[in-house]
Amino acid sequence: MASLTVNGVQHEVDAEPDTPLLWVLREQLGLTGTKYGCGVGACGACTVHIDGVATRSCALPLEAVSEGEQITTIEGLSDDLSHPIQQAWAELDVPQCGYCQSGQIMAAAAFLTEFPKPTDEDITNNMTNLCRCGTYNRIKAGIKRAADLT
Repeated sequence: MASLTVNGVQHEVDAEPDTPLLWVLREQLGLTGTKYGCGVGACGACTVHIDGVATRSCALPLEAVSEGEQITTIEGLSDDLSHPIQQAWAELDVPQCGYCQSGQIMAAAAFLTEFPKPTDEDITNNMTNLCRCGTYNRIKAGIKRAADLT
């Protein structure tokens, strides 16, 4: 058994220590907003926050998550879509297919805590999530819009 705090709620989960956090979130806790993309931490569709740090959950074994660490998924970013990233994404119609967007939003939210007034270069150099639809210009615009909203 492992004890996890996800979106402010304590959970006891029964999984093998090497089970990726992504599968615990999706299969045991029913938090399906976090997506599976590549399984090796390259694409970022599985991005969650652990103590505020954007983390790719598909490559993180359950045993690497310490008790007491705060895990935030897309479902826990805000309960009413009031987070500036969510507002900007909706305002600018950022996603195309939308599959990678929960990971993009989580990465962008963490990014803005480090770069509150980002330049294009900051975004290009630090936002490493992949989008198969190629909506990078809209993602960049969404991040800049969210920075203006904060």
